[in-house]
Amino acid sequence: MAGVDKSPGSGLPGLSFREQDEPVAGSSEAELRLPTVRECPFDPPAEYHRLRDEDPVARLAFPDGSHGWLLSRYEDVRSVLADPRISSARGFTSSPIRELPPEALELRRIRPGQFIGMDPPEHTRYRRMLTGQFTVRRMNALVPRVERIVADHLDAMRGMARPVDLVKAFALPVPSLVICELLGVPYADRELFQRRSRALLNMTTDGPTLVRLRDEMDDYMLSLVRAKQRQPADDLLSGLIGREDEQGRLSDEELINIGNLLLVAGHETTANMLALGTLALLAHPAQLAALRADPTLVDQAVEELLRYLTIVQFGLVRTAKEDLGIGGRSVHADAPIVASLAAANRDPRQFPDPDVLDLGRRYSPHLAFGHGVHQCLGQQLARVEMKAGFRALFERFPTLRLAVPLDEVPMRDDMFIYGVHELPVTWDGDAR
Repeated sequence: MAGVDKSPGSGLPGLSFREQDEPVAGSSEAELRLPTVRECPFDPPAEYHRLRDEDPVARLAFPDGSHGWLLSRYEDVRSVLADPRISSARGFTSSPIRELPPEALELRRIRPGQFIGMDPPEHTRYRRMLTGQFTVRRMNALVPRVERIVADHLDAMRGMARPVDLVKAFALPVPSLVICELLGVPYADRELFQRRSRALLNMTTDGPTLVRLRDEMDDYMLSLVRAKQRQPADDLLSGLIGREDEQGRLSDEELINIGNLLLVAGHETTANMLALGTLALLAHPAQLAALRADPTLVDQAVEELLRYLTIVQFGLVRTAKEDLGIGGRSVHADAPIVASLAAANRDPRQFPDPDVLDLGRRYSPHLAFGHGVHQCLGQQLARVEMKAGFRALFERFPTLRLAVPLDEVPMRDDMFIYGVHELPVTWDGDAR
C-alpha cells in the first residue's frame, strides 16, 4: 500500500483495501494477461513492479487469443510513442481488456475525423486544424472564465446538504461546462452526453448497447452540426465548419466524429482528475497541508498528481509497422503493443521514490498525456481547469474531508478512464 498516508489523524477511519479477487497471471509468457487488479486505489497493479525489473517488454495474451507485447518501463514507453515505425491505427488492433462481441466489431473501424486512431499524414491534417484552438496562449486566456465557473459551482456546493458528492457537484460539471462553451454544445444537454460517455467507457457495456450509444451520439452531433451550418456562432465547432484546406472542407461525418471525440475527452478526463486528485490529497494530509500553506505549489501539485494517478489506466495500444527491436526484444510487424503509461510513470529509473506522492518533487516529464504526435491535444486546457479547481476548492473549504472511509469510495475499476464514481465529502461550519 505504498504512497498512502496512514498516520494518526489522517481522517481515514477504517482504512483497508479490497482483496485481489483473481490470481495474478502466471509466469509463462503466453499466459500473461494485462494486469488490472489494484491493491491500493492510487497505485497501478503491483504486478508492474515485477515486470519492470524482470520482463519490461513482456509477451502479452489478448482476450481474443492473439498475442502482443506489454511495455512497463518509462524509456521504452516514451520511445515507442514517438517512433514513426509504430502505428496508432487502432482499428486493426485487438483490445487487451475485452473481446468485443461480433455485433460490436464494427466499432473498431476508424472513421473519418477520428484522428487519435490515425497515422500521419491523415492524422496531421486533423491535428493541424485543431492545434490553433488549444494553444497555451488561448488556454491561458480562458483562465478568468474557468475561475468564474469554478467559483459558481463552489458557491452552490456551499449551500448543499452534507455530505456532498464532489463528483456530481463540482468535478464533473466544471469541465463539462467549459468544453460545452468551447465547442458550442448546449450545456442543457449535459446529462445526455455524460450518461452516454460513461457507458461507452465502461468495460462491461454489452455490444448492442455500445452500437446504440455510438449511433445516438452521432445523431445528436449531426443535429448540432446542421444547426451551426445554418447559423454559425463563435465556437470551435462553427470554426471547423468554416475551415478549408487544400483538401477542402470537412465533411459532416468528419465533423461528427471530431465533435464527439472532443466532447467525450474534454470532460471525462479532467473530471476524473479533479475527483481522484482531491481524494489523493485528502488521503495524504501532509501534502495537502503543504498546498494549503503555499497555494503557489498548485502548478507542481497538478503535474505530480497527473504522474502519480495516471488515469488512462490500461495504457495505449499501438502496432508495429515493421520488424523492430524494443528493449532487447524482437517485435515482428503487425504485433500489437500496449504501452503502460501508469507503469512508466512509476518507474524508479525516471522518478525517485515513484510510489510516493510528493508535491515538492522536482519536475521530470511524465507521460500522463502521452508523448509524440498523439500527445493529448487538450492538455493545456486540463491544466488550467485543474489549477483553478484545486486552488479554489481547498481555499474555500479548509476543513474538507471524506464523509466515508476510503475503502467505501466506489472506484472506477470498471472504466477505461480511472477515477471515482462518487466522492462523498463534508466539512465543518461554513465554507468561505
